[in-house]
Amino acid sequence: MRAIYIEEFGGPENLELREVPDPPKPTGTQVLIKVKAAALNRADLLQRKGLYPPPAGYSPNIPGMEFAGEIAEGGTVGQRVMGITAGEAQAEYLLADESTLAYIPDNLTFSEAAAIPEAFITAHDAIFTQCEFKAGETLLVHAVGSGVGLAALQMAKVNGANVIGTSRTADKLERCREFGLDEGIVVSDAKFADVVKEMTGGKGVDVILDLVGASYFSENLASLAVKGRLILVGLTGGATSEFDLRVALHKRAKIIGTVLRGRSIKEKAEATRLFVEHTIAHIESGKIKPNLDRVFAAADVREAHEYLESNESFGKVVLEF
Repeated sequence: MRAIYIEEFGGPENLELREVPDPPKPTGTQVLIKVKAAALNRADLLQRKGLYPPPAGYSPNIPGMEFAGEIAEGGTVGQRVMGITAGEAQAEYLLADESTLAYIPDNLTFSEAAAIPEAFITAHDAIFTQCEFKAGETLLVHAVGSGVGLAALQMAKVNGANVIGTSRTADKLERCREFGLDEGIVVSDAKFADVVKEMTGGKGVDVILDLVGASYFSENLASLAVKGRLILVGLTGGATSEFDLRVALHKRAKIIGTVLRGRSIKEKAEATRLFVEHTIAHIESGKIKPNLDRVFAAADVREAHEYLESNESFGKVVLEF
């Protein structure tokens, strides 16, 4: 089969589409997926650089954490499915546990479906499962124009939330208004708490979905309402931060860290099940739409990586096989 392959760790020039051995036959609850499309994530950029290896059992040379395709062997052959995996999704065939799969609604193409799993399951698990977000609360989403950010925005709005988003560009915030963004903040110096307080009448926000990390941490605490919840999903702004513990104590804040990639199959299956139960009907009805920015042929993977690294994308970048 053909797969995206990291020849050596470094820049996009080290990527190629090459022939690699087929996966083994599925056993037990496994199924073989004929992958039609696979989305890129920033984790793939890090894996390409040798900075974020997959868990044991997955090749460090074949990236990919989400996919859309058809069941080719085991299970219901021909069924259209999408899902998350710890690695190797950017290949023509992939082994997956059937419990971790979600069906693809009829109104979606494979490329649209490939833009869903990692972003929407990550956002749903973070906001609704771990932070127990409720209708009427206010959500602050950093990097709201990203794949996870747009997924969080749409799911929160369809569930009756008020959403504030941040971005480094006003253009992305304006485009997010099409998805229901209530207020936008352009952040250029990692300062936003005063604006958040003004927007919320001094109360602060109930939940913060943070895809930036260290550089936003102190401002995040200042932006939280009493009993607010901060969930850390990404660390593009660094991994180490100093902060005043008294703020967390005074606000009775919850600070949560999360990652999907390293979870067990059982945990991933549960996160997928809850996402399907809570959100898939809204996707079928068109109330929630895939955040598909641009599609590349798998052979153009170097160009796709360069585009994602440019930070020009609005939503997901997808490879077609």
